[in-house]
Amino acid sequence: MIEEIQNFLTESYFIPIYLATWIVAMYRYRRYFDTVMRFFPIFIMYTFLTELLGYFIKYHDEYQFFSEPEYSWHNVIIYNIYSVISFSFFYYIYWTVLKQPKHRDIVKKGAFVSLSGYLISVFFQDPLHSNLYYADLIASIVLILCVWMYFKEKRSEESSYPLYRSLLYWVSLGLVIFHIFFPLIFIAAYEMPEFYFAFHLHQLLLVLIALMYFLFMVGFLIGQRKAFR
Repeated sequence: MIEEIQNFLTESYFIPIYLATWIVAMYRYRRYFDTVMRFFPIFIMYTFLTELLGYFIKYHDEYQFFSEPEYSWHNVIIYNIYSVISFSFFYYIYWTVLKQPKHRDIVKKGAFVSLSGYLISVFFQDPLHSNLYYADLIASIVLILCVWMYFKEKRSEESSYPLYRSLLYWVSLGLVIFHIFFPLIFIAAYEMPEFYFAFHLHQLLLVLIALMYFLFMVGFLIGQRKAFR
């Protein structure tokens, strides 16, 4: 049992970070319960459970989806579903928060292009056994654009509260840092595996996840309710 826990923490040390972030999010829930971020703890718990299920599918026979030995450890389908839900969730947040009609319209059109990318990818990639990494790339670009429009609007606003006191500021910062690299790492994993393994890009991905959720926690801890938009 102790050895199994040690293996879990070694292979998936980032999973407890999701749980820690959720605990902090619930502890500070009163600071954003009446904003669009009120659903964020649910999303974090969904992320935690998805990663936990992915770990059990990969390392425990009783949770595997496929009977064929070569596919028995494949858990990618739950991550493809997660990507669609995750991007949709954040598009909704920025569509709600942005004030300028042209920016909100860009989010709507970007979300349509992004989700269409996943639908089209299904005809060229097997979502049961492969990440839809080109669709992830499109979705990440759209999300980074959403973050850029959010920061652009915030710079032009007058506020008695510094930007760093806003929860969404830290969430946006974490998202943009992660999504600059995330789709490129997945493309390298499938299209340039030698490069992927030579430069330990999987470990880089885990570090980026940890950094993103650390920034989320900073936002929960220092964010103020009146500073949120």
